[in-house]
This record gives sequence, structure tokens and C-alpha cells, in this order.
Amino acid sequence: MKIKSSRSITVFLAVSMFMVGFLKFFDPFKGWYAEQISSSGFGELEYAMGIAGELAVGLALLAVLFIQRGFSPMAIYWTKMAASALVVIMMAVGIFVHLHPDVPAAVLPLKIKPPYIPGFFLLLAVIHARLITKELSSTQGLATADHD
Repeated sequence: MKIKSSRSITVFLAVSMFMVGFLKFFDPFKGWYAEQISSSGFGELEYAMGIAGELAVGLALLAVLFIQRGFSPMAIYWTKMAASALVVIMMAVGIFVHLHPDVPAAVLPLKIKPPYIPGFFLLLAVIHARLITKELSSTQGLATADHD
């Protein structure tokens, strides 16, 4: 059950993070994102890092989902864990942007000022990290039991 939940969350995070990053290349998302970044006091570097981070997280999670042969179990674990950590950081920034008084609701996702969406993704990333850690612990426990 935990493995199915973890895999479902991995798929959801991979697809949604990649899509959100990809959409920021096109209007109206590009214009909304530029307004969010400039209104909250961030610059060009943060603008690019936000898009690059979302695309990198999406691609990394898609890679471990569909190209598992080339990765060791520890490489898969650390890729998922790093992706979850990056999502937490990016969503913390997203919460800051949502709460910034100079950022109008009209340029935020779904025009919602309270940070429900970044809060949801932050919580999902924390749950994902917890589930994959439990999976690794149970896998290592089985491997240890095999050697006894």
C-alpha cells in the first residue's frame, strides 16, 4: 500500500511540476509568473531558477519512474528525496509570494491569494519524503533478514 501511495505521489509530483515549469514559457502563465517574481522583490536569477527547478524536479522524477534499470535503489531514493526537498523549498518561496502584499491575486494560480496550492504541494512533498524513507527502511530490513 505504501509503495502504491509513494508511486502515485511521485507520478503526480513529476507531471505537475514539469507542466507548471513548462507552462511558464507561454502567455498568460509567463506574464503572471513575471509579475509574481517582480512584485515580490525577486530578480531575473530567481525567475530562471524557479522555472529550472520545476523542470528539473519533474524530469528527475520521470526518469526514476520510467528508466529504473540504470539506477541503483540508493540513487532512486536520493533522487526522489532531493526532488522532494526542492519542492519543499520552491513551495516555501511560493507561499512567500502568495502572502506578499504587493503581489495581486490576479497573477496567482486560480486567482487565489491564500497559499493553498503551494501549501498543498509542500505537504505532498513532505509526505512523499516520509513514504520513500519508510520504503527504503523496509527494503533494507528485508535485505538484512535475507542475510541472516
